Amino acid sequence: VLSGCGVYDGTEIHEASAVLVHLSRGGAEVHMYAPDVPQMHVVDHSKGQPAEAESRNVLVESARIARGKITSLAKLSTTEHDAVIFPGGFGAAKNLSTFAVDGKDCKVNREVERVLKDFHKAGKPIGLCCISPVLAAKVLTGAEVTVGHEEEEGGKWPYAGTAGAIKEMGGKHCVKEFSLTPSYEAHVDAKNKVVTTPAFMCETELHNIFDGIGAMVKNVLKLTGK
Repeated sequence: VLSGCGVYDGTEIHEASAVLVHLSRGGAEVHMYAPDVPQMHVVDHSKGQPAEAESRNVLVESARIARGKITSLAKLSTTEHDAVIFPGGFGAAKNLSTFAVDGKDCKVNREVERVLKDFHKAGKPIGLCCISPVLAAKVLTGAEVTVGHEEEEGGKWPYAGTAGAIKEMGGKHCVKEFSLTPSYEAHVDAKNKVVTTPAFMCETELHNIFDGIGAMVKNVLKLTGK
């Protein structure tokens, strides 16, 4: 499930690509979806600033990553899929929810909420990375997730405050202790079949993020039992 195209106002492209590579390597058949709604705003990524008087559609922008093969999230049926994965990027906190603005009091897009609840009820695994675990924390009360560490640690974990918001929403945050490879690991909530990994929540090398996402995808596929 994508949330646009570009880290500051949509899906983090490296994360989406890593998810797709690892799913392909795992032999999965993939279908991509995004909500057919306007973005919260458009960010000029060369400046890191909102672009005034510009608007874009989440589904249309997500189609860039999907190479055109994308469907409205409203048409995603749990019965037709074994698992669902949400890459990160600020789009998860701006377009799939209002977390970027409202924090713990955020609202989740109704189709995103439906999908999360439907997969959870069906006992099918849910994978999330980077900031997107906040979606599960908000919708699935008591779910265990990780966004990495709970302290900034000199800028290594610049979004560490997210862990506190997760706790306030009723989720359980699980700190992942890493040594030389801070994003290699994924946390598996076996009870709720929710798998999360920090990805770009950590300032680390790209290959670490790629491998951490690989661990998340591998565990999601394992939980499908196929």
